[in-house]
Amino acid sequence: MENPAHNTRHSSSGNCNDARHTTPTTRNANRPPMIIKTAKYLISSPDYTKCPKPDRPEYAFIGRSNVGKSSLINMIANNHKLAKTSATPGKTQLINHFLVENTDGDSWYLVDLPGYGFAKVSQSQRKQWMKMIEDYLRKRENLVNVFVLIDSRLSPQKIDLEFVNQLGEWQVPFSLVFTKADKETQKEVSRNVKAFLDTMRKTWQFLPQHFVTSAVKKLGRKQILEAISDMNKEQSE
Repeated sequence: MENPAHNTRHSSSGNCNDARHTTPTTRNANRPPMIIKTAKYLISSPDYTKCPKPDRPEYAFIGRSNVGKSSLINMIANNHKLAKTSATPGKTQLINHFLVENTDGDSWYLVDLPGYGFAKVSQSQRKQWMKMIEDYLRKRENLVNVFVLIDSRLSPQKIDLEFVNQLGEWQVPFSLVFTKADKETQKEVSRNVKAFLDTMRKTWQFLPQHFVTSAVKKLGRKQILEAISDMNKEQSE
C-alpha cells in the first residue's frame, strides 16, 4: 500500500503531491529571506495538553538518539545555547517549546521532541514517551510540519524508515533532514541520502522534501528557514 505524503488535518487540498512534501520548484524571489530576531525557551511539557496555546504555526524536530538534534536546532536559531546539547543520548524527555520571532514581525513555535530511539531507558519510560510523542504528533492542532532528522553517515536504518512510515499512516506532514554531512565525504553522504530516498520510493507515492545539513558548517540552514517561511505564508493565507 502506498503512503500518501499528505495530511488532510493541515490542508484542504486533496492532492497528495503537497508542496510541504516535495522540493519546491518555485519561490518568490522578491520575498526577503527569513531573519530570526530572537529565539527563546518557553516551556517543557509532559503532554500535548500542557503545551502553549496553539495560536501560531508550529514546527517539530525529532530523530533517534544522538542524531545531532540539539546542534541543528541551535544552528537554525543561530543561538548555540538555545537547546541543550549532551554527550548522553536521550536527555530530551519532554516536549520543549521555543518561541521564534522574525524581523518581519512573524513568530512561530519550534519544538524539540524526545528521540524515538529512546536511548537506555526502562520499558515503562519507553511506553510513556511513545504515547506522549504520538499524542502530540496526532493531536497538536497547530503543528504544521515535522522535521525528521536522519544521520547522513549511515545507510538506511530500519528505525528511521519505520518512523516515517508511521507518520504516513498518521497523515502527519514531514520533511527529512540529513544531519552531520561534514562528518563524511560528500560522495558517501550523497550515497546514503539516495539510498534512503530510494528505499522510501518503493512504498511512497510522493517523497517528502529533504535537506542535507551540517550544524558545524551551517549547511542547510537557509533552505530550512526558507521552507518554514513558505509554510508560514501558507498558514496565513
